[in-house]
Amino acid sequence: METQVAKRLYQVWKGSNRFFCGGRLIFGPDVISLLMTITLIAGPSIAFACQIIVKIHNREKLAYHHHTYEHSQILGYPVLIVTLIVTLADLIFLFLTSSRDPGIVPRSVRPPESEETFDGATPSMEWVSGRTPHLRLPRTKDVSVNGFVVKVKYCETCFLYRPPRASHCSICNNCVQKFDHHCPWVGQCIGLRNYRFFFLFISSSTFLCIYVFTISWLNIIGERKHYTSLWKSMTSEVLSLVLIIYTFVAVWFVGGLTVFHAYLISTNQTTYENFRYRYDKKENPYNKGLFGNFKDVFFSKIPSSMNDFRSWVFEDSKETGTHISTNGISIISSKEKIDIEMGMKCSPGSSTPIPSILQNLDYSIIDDNLKMNNRQEADVNPDPFDFPTAQEPLVEGSRDSDACCNETHGQTVTDTPNVTISTNEISNPNIRDGELPQT
Repeated sequence: METQVAKRLYQVWKGSNRFFCGGRLIFGPDVISLLMTITLIAGPSIAFACQIIVKIHNREKLAYHHHTYEHSQILGYPVLIVTLIVTLADLIFLFLTSSRDPGIVPRSVRPPESEETFDGATPSMEWVSGRTPHLRLPRTKDVSVNGFVVKVKYCETCFLYRPPRASHCSICNNCVQKFDHHCPWVGQCIGLRNYRFFFLFISSSTFLCIYVFTISWLNIIGERKHYTSLWKSMTSEVLSLVLIIYTFVAVWFVGGLTVFHAYLISTNQTTYENFRYRYDKKENPYNKGLFGNFKDVFFSKIPSSMNDFRSWVFEDSKETGTHISTNGISIISSKEKIDIEMGMKCSPGSSTPIPSILQNLDYSIIDDNLKMNNRQEADVNPDPFDFPTAQEPLVEGSRDSDACCNETHGQTVTDTPNVTISTNEISNPNIRDGELPQT
């Protein structure tokens, strides 16, 4: 007996995502890279903060003994507070980018019907094949966006036509709204629901690099008065020198990324669209002007997730069946996926899905072959009083072979009282001309 077991939607999710805290946090499959990113940000920041704390402690120690502090006083409490605030904000933006649903489009249970999706006005001569070879689905459809005709593509993995600006991420195995790219540094897709936090993350990282780079240089220059030369000041402030080199290298990466995405925001493009469609050569249907584009990213309401990963779905204990969540999202097993890709349809009075591609086949030949096999099994132990007989062939062209067979055995057959051949056996394509059917 199969019993249904209730599970959370994230436990049977078909994508490659990794979930934590009971489905409240969703990451990409490469979430381990997030730890490296945190180390690259927090490590230098903590070292810089420790340097500031040591400077403050030494200065206060000398002031307590009424001694004059001759070193640079640039590294003080204001610098420490700004460093801690910017570093904490940077890590928060990183976490918000990596741990939230980027805008995953729910998968469909089965491919759309060809009658529903076919549009005679769609000038597409390319048809979907591969996973749904029996369906006549155009690979692209034309939709209108702000008065412009935009093509949307059919996703053979999610069984749906992607919304405008959506694309399928091969790493996360999901279709994502307003797909920008998959960022390995945050271990997550960048899309409609986390692009704002992604830009705040890279921009705050750029500011942190510039800030540490500038303060470290000012500290070395300030110490030159004590060490009499810039070189001696650099050799005595080794940590400041290391931070200058580190932030100089890092700012080229995060700074260049920040400038590039600022350009994309100002023109209302995604990274995917910029490299694939090149809107600078044609008009962008999503462009709302400079202020409208920035408002759309930073001051608009983030849409709710289309998936409730904590909703309950049902799963058969013996074999995974069809699951339907509370928000109408259907989850299917890998076995049923094969049936759906062929076109699943249940026969009347049965819960077993029958592919529609097999529904209109002629099974009469198969039935006749089964009957013939049953007769062969019945003749395994023949009656000892029955003598073997051969039947006079009914098909023209087999008489010569029959005569040859009788001459070989030295007997002539004139009667066939116990053997009959149906018309279906005669029409069986497995019987060649001049060959007797097996009885």
